[in-house]
Amino acid sequence: MRAVTFDPATDHFAVRDLPVPQPGPGEVRVRVDACGLNPVDAKIIYWKGAATGMNADWVPGLDVAGVIDALGPGVEGWQPGDRVLYHGNMFRPYGGFAEFAIHAAATLTPHPNVPAVEAAATPCAAWTAYRSLVDKLHVQPGQSLLVIGGAGGVGSFAVQFARYLGMDPIIATCSTHNFDLVRQFGATDVLDYLEGAVGKRVRTLTGGAGVQKAIDTVGYDNDLDAAEALAFEGELVELVDLARPEQYRDAFGRSLSFHQFSLGAAHRNGPAAQARLVEVGRTVAALQEGGAIRPHISSVIPLEQVGDRMIAMLRRTTVGKIVMSNLV
Repeated sequence: MRAVTFDPATDHFAVRDLPVPQPGPGEVRVRVDACGLNPVDAKIIYWKGAATGMNADWVPGLDVAGVIDALGPGVEGWQPGDRVLYHGNMFRPYGGFAEFAIHAAATLTPHPNVPAVEAAATPCAAWTAYRSLVDKLHVQPGQSLLVIGGAGGVGSFAVQFARYLGMDPIIATCSTHNFDLVRQFGATDVLDYLEGAVGKRVRTLTGGAGVQKAIDTVGYDNDLDAAEALAFEGELVELVDLARPEQYRDAFGRSLSFHQFSLGAAHRNGPAAQARLVEVGRTVAALQEGGAIRPHISSVIPLEQVGDRMIAMLRRTTVGKIVMSNLV
């Protein structure tokens, strides 16, 4: 099969011919129709040391839409020919940047009734946004929200979910050329992040109070702005780096709360965590089918272009969601 591999010895991506992998106990083999590209895929050069047995045949790619091709021993509830969608385990080989992938049956979800490219654009970004708002922040209608990075993958879904959940106001940061797009997603106010002083400007928009909830999807010290924008007893979800309460202005005196979230950690934390991953996947799929959310797909590419796009992601020069398709 054709696949994009990552060599941990050289940090290079390459297109190669590999044997078709065989599913082990509890696993399925999936014929890949589409696979979303995510920053975590590109950042394999940073987390590669945590994966056991990584070699030059390692195939990355987490967000897979496709069709079950073969079952491993002990798999129940699924059959060859079933269309599926999943968010993969970054520490297991045989990811989705290939013609065939391997995944544990326990965390498969049914493929939503949308094109494969649109389905593959959702797991990492949309499921993370949903769980950040619902499971971490426990948002309620009428509460205020700041999204750092409103035009990005996670941020664009966070704005859409916030609108669906009745939050108001919804303030998002992005570059000026994305203002109209982010407003279409549901933001009530949009701030140019290049102007700086985001926290101060959010407080101005909210009459000095600040926002009750915030999500940082960008990192690179943007958590400082997000924390500064919080109201008394406000809450922040940090998705890129570790939260740093000791660096936030009067975090104790303002009674602020902070959360970390890692979507893929569910694979390594037992059946209950895996079941929640599946439940959220089904919930988001229903919202996507109903038109409540939509991915912002900037380009659909063939397998051969994945490596170059991974490098561009590391350089932070990509815009919108990129999806690999084996159907083009």
